Amino acid sequence: MEYQFRRNRLEGTVFAEFSMDHEVLGRWFAEELGDDNSRANHILTQIILIKTGSKNQWRHVGADLTIDIDTEQVRVFANVIDFEEEHDLDEAMNLYDAESESYCGLEDFESVLQSWLAFINQK
Repeated sequence: MEYQFRRNRLEGTVFAEFSMDHEVLGRWFAEELGDDNSRANHILTQIILIKTGSKNQWRHVGADLTIDIDTEQVRVFANVIDFEEEHDLDEAMNLYDAESESYCGLEDFESVLQSWLAFINQK
């Protein structure tokens, strides 16, 4: 999983771009997390609780995207799409799904989140 963080210095906004199949993570970092240190640190705390066995999972439903964290992986997905239903869609729709849902390993996500914190704290 490759990613790049950028900042619009004129507006003060932050952006995250992720490689194919992980694009929704970029939206989540930029739109749901943004440059909020306390929220990022709260999520890191939840990850530590999960890794130490104090919790099995954690979920946060944001404005547009939801994040699910469990002992093995992190799932980020769009709130407007119900992925629990079976759909008989053609193969071309798989690309759309990849832009609306993504999975990554817990350790990989933790590493990216720590990199994001370092990035947003740069002035």
